Amino acid sequence: MSFHAGTIEKGTGRASKLGFPTINILLEDESVSGIYAARVTVDGVSYNSAAYANRRRKLLEAHLLDFSGELYGREANIELLEKLRDDNVFDNDAALRAAIENDIQKARGYFGK
Repeated sequence: MSFHAGTIEKGTGRASKLGFPTINILLEDESVSGIYAARVTVDGVSYNSAAYANRRRKLLEAHLLDFSGELYGREANIELLEKLRDDNVFDNDAALRAAIENDIQKARGYFGK
C-alpha cells in the first residue's frame, strides 16, 4: 500500500473521451507504476477506484467508480491498495478501452471481497 496526496488538476481528457473520466494528481513517487485498485478520499468522502500510476507523465490518475461530477482544485488522498497489472502500451483506442474495462472489473472484484 502507498499513500499519495495532491491537488486535483486537469489532464489531457483522453480517459474521458474513452468513457472513463479520471481525477489527476502529481505522482511524486517514481517507484510506483501500473494499474491499482485504490481508495480516493476527497472532502472526507471515500470512493473506490481504479488508478493508473503514469510515471512518464508523472501523474496518478484515478477513475472513481460510480461517480460523476467535477472535483478540480480540491485536495485528494489516493491510497493504492493492490496492483492489478503493469503498465502497457496499446496499439489503438479500442484495445486501451478494453483494457480499462477489464481493470475496472478487477477493481470492482477487489472491493467486492
